[in-house]
Amino acid sequence: MTGHSTSGRRVAHHLLMPGFSGTVAPTWLLEAARDGLAGVVLFAGNTPDLPTTAALTEQLYDAAPGLLIAVDEEGGDVSRLQAAAGSYLPGAAALGAVDDVGLTFRCGLALGRVLVAVGINLALAPVLDVNSRADNPVIGVRSFGATPELVSRHGVAFLDGLHAGGVAGCGKHFPGHGDTAVDSHLTLPVLDADLSTLQKRDLPPFVAAIDAGLDVLMTGHLRVPAIGEAPASLEPAVTALARKLGFAGPIMTDALDMAAVAADPGFGEACVRAVEAGADLLCLGTTAGRDDEDLFRIARDALMTAIEQRRITSDRLHEGALRMARFRTSTAARRMSPTMARSPDAPGPEVAATLDELEQVGAEAAARAVHTLGDVRLRPGDLVLDLRRTADHAAGLRSTTLTRVLSEVCGVTVSRPPAGVTAEGLLGLAVPGPRLALVTREADPRISALLKDRPDALVLHVGTAESAPVAENLVLAHGVGFANAREVASRCSR
Repeated sequence: MTGHSTSGRRVAHHLLMPGFSGTVAPTWLLEAARDGLAGVVLFAGNTPDLPTTAALTEQLYDAAPGLLIAVDEEGGDVSRLQAAAGSYLPGAAALGAVDDVGLTFRCGLALGRVLVAVGINLALAPVLDVNSRADNPVIGVRSFGATPELVSRHGVAFLDGLHAGGVAGCGKHFPGHGDTAVDSHLTLPVLDADLSTLQKRDLPPFVAAIDAGLDVLMTGHLRVPAIGEAPASLEPAVTALARKLGFAGPIMTDALDMAAVAADPGFGEACVRAVEAGADLLCLGTTAGRDDEDLFRIARDALMTAIEQRRITSDRLHEGALRMARFRTSTAARRMSPTMARSPDAPGPEVAATLDELEQVGAEAAARAVHTLGDVRLRPGDLVLDLRRTADHAAGLRSTTLTRVLSEVCGVTVSRPPAGVTAEGLLGLAVPGPRLALVTREADPRISALLKDRPDALVLHVGTAESAPVAENLVLAHGVGFANAREVASRCSR
């Protein structure tokens, strides 16, 4: 920090949206908020319950009334406000399966009202990726579906619902993360498609959302050679494409702590290159298990140095400042005052009502989305093998919501086999007597071997419909949110 000017620090703050640890804003964050910080991004560690979330946002607004307070809340598998018990919304894939845009609008509306009630003004949703690859490890059921038409319809409906509820929406992950085979939390994916394919398949949902008034556009950490060689979040040609498509609002990066860019070119340098490429907001990511202040200072100091060295030009900063000023004006006009009671014990009646509305519309959506085939009954003592093979980093590693609810409602025994166990090893676990149920998400060659020996087994598939195995007895859950889990358990206990 030594040698940097006060004005340079404030300019750097205008670009940053850090995460932080805990349910009370730390001193360094409050100081930055008073000194022009663009905003913050809340994750599950900040939002264990609604009263705590509301108290936190009130503290932040006291420090900086115009602060952007975003939350990585999509509903379904990716929930921060309901991370512990699972989301009342069933998620995008379920809404796409129902294909009722009115229902999707009502889900967005209900979520928007809850966010407003706890003082949040930007939802990092909707996901506008077309999940064209069934084995996609990071998008999957977070997408509304596998066709651009379906994703466009429901992305716009969800965005319209958020707007009606009083919050801004952020469409992600431009220019489209649906045809990737690796998780950008772990390494850099490459989307090896030509420009014509991108224009027909991946870009239409973003264009539709832009036309519908999308507030913020999030760029993804994936390399798209047809557009440019750098990761999309650091690639000027990707930003230029977004502007060519008509997007005039702020461009925000995906979390810059993700290994896709943090490993190479490194966290601080990635922050600088993102701004050079045209980003207006830098999402720094979650600080779980790390020093939140240190991560923020690395980003801020890298930006300050780049500004002093004129790597980041005054014109680039001025353009971003104008976009942010327009966005803040529209956000302030849309945002209502938080209605959460400040009691640490229970939410006020207004927020309780919004949560009830979210639960009701989510239950309706899940009831219409969950699909069953054959005999799906489970009885106490039946064996459930959780065969999900990969951790879902976006959703918070491996959710136990579904298996927990099944155990509670149906009285079944849930087992997670050791990693790498073969089909033969699984058959050894499936002792005769109790009914066997298999929880699956990815395509898994072991499943067909198991079903050949135990054709009466029930498959509980929580991934995309396209990745589901062929089975006589099948439940398509379209995700593992609480709404999905409750509906699945209800069907299986009848």
